Amino acid sequence: QVHLVESGGGSVYPGGSLRLSCTASGDTDSLNSMGWFRQAPGENRVGIGAIRIDLNKTYYPDSVKGRFTVSQDNAKKTAYLQMDNVEAEDTAMYYCAAGVRRYASTSLFVSAAYNYWGQGTQVTVSS
Repeated sequence: QVHLVESGGGSVYPGGSLRLSCTASGDTDSLNSMGWFRQAPGENRVGIGAIRIDLNKTYYPDSVKGRFTVSQDNAKKTAYLQMDNVEAEDTAMYYCAAGVRRYASTSLFVSAAYNYWGQGTQVTVSS
């Protein structure tokens, strides 16, 4: 069992930056992937970044590539989502997720690839 706790959400102006954190506890040695997702009102939950922990490699969809960065601090059992140059369209509830299976990169943006989820943290981008 793995427990994920997110933090760092809030309000930010367009063009600003924000860093979200996701701290994991429990059987973290079982994890092979971490993902970041977001869900705007009336929209589906979509993946915005992922890490294959075993491969130490990160992945991003085109929508955020070049603006968002995922990283991890293994010593702190924490994953991060660094959001730079945010846009109004980035407003959403953001979730971190952790998975056990070693999915291909093309599957890491699918919710079903993950076993555990954080509670979510709201990010609002507005002037």
